[in-house]
Amino acid sequence: MGERIGSAPVVGLTSKDRITAEDVVMLRREVFADGVVSRGEAEALFALDATARDKSPEWPEFFVEAVTDYIVHQEKPAGYISEDNAAWLIRTISRDGMVDNLTELELLVHVLERAKSSPGRLSAYALEQVAHAVVDGKGPLMLGGTLVPGLVAKAEVDLLRRILYAYGGDGNIAITRTEAEVLFRINEQTSAAGNDPSWNELFVKALANFVMCSAGYEAPTREAALRRDSFSEQAEPEIGGFFSRMVSGGLAGIMEAYRSPGDIEAEWESKNRAAEALARRAETIDAGEAKWLAERIGTHRPLHDNERALLTLIKHASPEIHPALKPLLDKVG
Repeated sequence: MGERIGSAPVVGLTSKDRITAEDVVMLRREVFADGVVSRGEAEALFALDATARDKSPEWPEFFVEAVTDYIVHQEKPAGYISEDNAAWLIRTISRDGMVDNLTELELLVHVLERAKSSPGRLSAYALEQVAHAVVDGKGPLMLGGTLVPGLVAKAEVDLLRRILYAYGGDGNIAITRTEAEVLFRINEQTSAAGNDPSWNELFVKALANFVMCSAGYEAPTREAALRRDSFSEQAEPEIGGFFSRMVSGGLAGIMEAYRSPGDIEAEWESKNRAAEALARRAETIDAGEAKWLAERIGTHRPLHDNERALLTLIKHASPEIHPALKPLLDKVG
């Protein structure tokens, strides 16, 4: 460990059950005045967080900011989290595959928010923490007993949206298949519950982003794709009414965030080559994503309402429907 880790103040704190506000001030000013500059120093902070049972309200903010600064800014290149650092963070905050406590969960999300780019496994791992609470009733989110297993409440939706927003920087615009897998698992396990309406909206918009981007639509930012908006409703009345119950923006609102391949083509300097490249991309991705979606939703059970909304969107948005989706689309009329 670094030289400062062996200093008397830190050694003294590791032997205490309590971290006071004065201790936090001392750590900020004397021990880590120039930031956490080595992994050993970051690990010392994790040790303090683990050993002290009574921590002042000032501790979590200091701990999250100090470790985030190390992971995101001190490790090179600044702003880009390496696979090695992502693995180290997951390993350090995990116990039996779950984040150990709420402070470390906040650290995980904060790191995602502050980084310019991070490995996909970090976002998926953060989403899994919500799944652990919703599906299994386990993990740090269940501390305090305010959440109900098997039910997606607004607090979980807000956290899911925050994680998805955070991973949207530096090219991570489209929802990934790994992220979509976690969202589908949550949806499947809670379909019969009285979920908060905001869950239906997030699910439909996130999966629409995943499917539409794979079909060649230009992806808006994740924030634009997933935010709650009030768009003017321009869809057919019966579709509009259905979507207004499921998604605040309605069908027209989602479509407004995307532009079709034809719109992209008009902006590109070499129209013909661009169209050919886009067609090849759509052909190779569409088949895989259509098959994946068909397997996830299935054809041998009634559709969940938010799945019906998603399929309705695909049916009206996509000029070419892959054959794998036709049995599902027949269900939505």
